[in-house]
Amino acid sequence: MGNLYQEKGKNIRRTWSLMAVFLGVVLAIGWIFSWVLGTYWIFVAAVVLSVIMNVGSYWFSDKIVLSLHNARPVNRDNREEDEIYRLVENISITAGLPMPDVYVMEDSAMNAFATGRNPEHGVVVVTSGLMNALNKTEMEGVLAHEISHIGNRDTLVQSVAVVLVGLVVLLAEWFLNFALFGFGGDSDEGGWSKIVMFIIGLVLALLAPILAQLMQAAISRKRELLADSSGALLTRYPQGLADALRKISSQNTSSVRTASKATAHMFLMNPLNMNTDKLAKLFASHPPVEKRIEALMGMDMSQQPTS
Repeated sequence: MGNLYQEKGKNIRRTWSLMAVFLGVVLAIGWIFSWVLGTYWIFVAAVVLSVIMNVGSYWFSDKIVLSLHNARPVNRDNREEDEIYRLVENISITAGLPMPDVYVMEDSAMNAFATGRNPEHGVVVVTSGLMNALNKTEMEGVLAHEISHIGNRDTLVQSVAVVLVGLVVLLAEWFLNFALFGFGGDSDEGGWSKIVMFIIGLVLALLAPILAQLMQAAISRKRELLADSSGALLTRYPQGLADALRKISSQNTSSVRTASKATAHMFLMNPLNMNTDKLAKLFASHPPVEKRIEALMGMDMSQQPTS
C-alpha cells in the first residue's frame, strides 16, 4: 500500500473517473432512447430537467436535509455541545476551511454527516447518541472525517450523483411509457431492425436504473474512504477514527429514525439496518467497516506528501 497522500490522490482520480463514466452512461442511455423512439425532445427535456434539479440541490440541499432529520443548531450553553463546537472549530482551522455550522440530531444512534454546497456553506451534524458515547479522540476522528467531506466537495459530488441517478430513472420511465403507444417516430420503415432496436431499448430501460444505482454506490464508497484518509491527515491520529468506527459498528442498532435511502449515503456509517448478503453489498453506500479500519491502521503517518 502507498502512503496516505498517494492513496488520497488515487481515490480522487478514481472518483472523478467514475463520475465521468457515469455522465457518459447517462448521455448514451438518453441518446439511445431518443433514437429508438424517433424523437429527441425526450432527451432534451430530461437534460433540462436535470439542470434544474442540480441547481435546486446545489442551493437548497442542506436546508432540505437538515429539515428531514430534524437537526437543530448546537447549543453552546450546553457544555458537551460547546465542546463539539470547539473541536469543529479547531479542526477547521487545521484544514484551512471556513468554520461550518454545527447541528445536533436528537437520536440515540451513533452517527454523523456533513452537508452544504461548498466549504463556505458547510454543515456538520452529529447525533446526541454519538456525543454521549465517544471520547475526545474518537470524536475528533469523526469530525475530521466529516469536515474532510466538506473540504473534498463530497457533498456536491453526491448531489450530482443523486441527480444523475434520478435522470436515468426518469429516462427509463419515459421510454417505457412511450413504448406503450408504439415504437415512436412517424416512419413505418425499418422492419426487423427497428424491432430489434426497440427490444434493446426496452432491456436497457429495465437495467439502466440498476446500473446507475450501482455506480452511485461505488462513488459513495470511494468518497468515504477518501474522507477517512483525509480526516487522518487532519488529526494525525487515524486510531481515533478507527476506534470510533469499531464502537459505532458494535452498537445494538445503527438505525437513525429519520434516515432514508435518499440520505443514507451522507452518514458516517449506514444509518439503516440493511441486509449483509452479497447482493445488498453491491448496492451498499459505505465500504465494510473492517476495510475502513484496516486502511486507517495501515497508514504511515510519518511519510510526507509527494508531488
